[in-house]
Amino acid sequence: MKKIIFPKALKKGAKIAVISPAGAVDASQLKKGIELIKSKGFEPVLGEHLYTKFSNGYNYAGTEKERIKDINWALNDKEIGAVWASRGGYGCQHLIQHLKLKNFTENPKWYIGYSDNTVIQSYLLKKGFASIHGQTIKTSSFGVTDESYNLIFDILKGKTPKYSLKSHPLNKKGNIEGELIGGNLALIYALLGTKYSFDFKDKILFIEDIGENFYALDRMMMSLELAGVFNKIKGLIVGGMTNMGDEKDNKEYESSFDGFAYKMISERISKYKFPTVFGFPNGHIKDNRPLLIGGTVKVKIDAKVKIEF
Repeated sequence: MKKIIFPKALKKGAKIAVISPAGAVDASQLKKGIELIKSKGFEPVLGEHLYTKFSNGYNYAGTEKERIKDINWALNDKEIGAVWASRGGYGCQHLIQHLKLKNFTENPKWYIGYSDNTVIQSYLLKKGFASIHGQTIKTSSFGVTDESYNLIFDILKGKTPKYSLKSHPLNKKGNIEGELIGGNLALIYALLGTKYSFDFKDKILFIEDIGENFYALDRMMMSLELAGVFNKIKGLIVGGMTNMGDEKDNKEYESSFDGFAYKMISERISKYKFPTVFGFPNGHIKDNRPLLIGGTVKVKIDAKVKIEF
C-alpha cells in the first residue's frame, strides 16, 4: 500500500494561501476568517482571483483559467505553507485535469476545505498526499464554532485529532483501522467511474451532504451500492446531513443530522456488516470537527465512539 505523505507542521509566520477554486465570494464574507489566520500567527496570502466573479450558469470565482491559475500558484509556490479554500459550491471538477504538482511534491502542504473541495482532496490522495476535510474561510462568518477552526490550526501545527462521541442508535459496533477517504457525498458520487474517484478497497469512508432531496440522497447511495463500494469498504462514518428534503415538510430541515436521511442511509447499508458511525460532527454544520483525508484512523464503536488518527 502506498504510504500517504503528511505535510510538515507550520512554523509561526508561515504563509497560508487563500483561494476560491469554485464559487464566488465577497470580501465581507472572508474578513473574519482572514483575521483569524493572522491572530494565530500566520500570514494569509490572497489569490489573485480570490474575489473575481464570473457568471456562466453559476457564479464562479473567475473563469476556469483564472481558477486554475490560482490553485496551481498556491499548490506550487515554495513560500506558501498551506492552501485554504474560501468556500465550496461548484467548480472544482473544472480544475483537476489541469493541476500541476511539480513543486508541491517537493514541498507538500495541507489543502484545507470541504464540500466541492472533496474533488481536489480525492486528486491529492491519488497522488499520495493527505488533506484536511474541515471548514472553509467563508463559513467563519456564519456562526461556526471556534473549535472547528482551532482544531484545524492544531493540525497545521502538527497535532493529529482525537474524538470521543456519544453512541448513536443506528451505529453498528466494531473496531476498525484503515485509511480515511471521502467527503461530500454528491462529489464522491460525481467522481464514480472516473480516474479521479477514490479507491474504496479496505478504506473507511466518510460521507456528508447538504440540500439534497431525499430521493437524490437515495440515488447517490444506490450508485455507491451498484458500483460495489459497500462490498469494498471496511467501515463508514456518516457526518452532517442538513437542509434535506423540502423545508416546508421537513421538521428537521435545520438539524445537523437529519433523522430521515439517517434512516434512509441505515436502511441502504443494512445488509452490509461493516462497522458504522452516525452523527460525526463534520460537514455543512456549525460544529465541524476536521478529519484527515488519507490519514490512518482507528475507530472504536461501542457504548461510546472513539476516533483517533
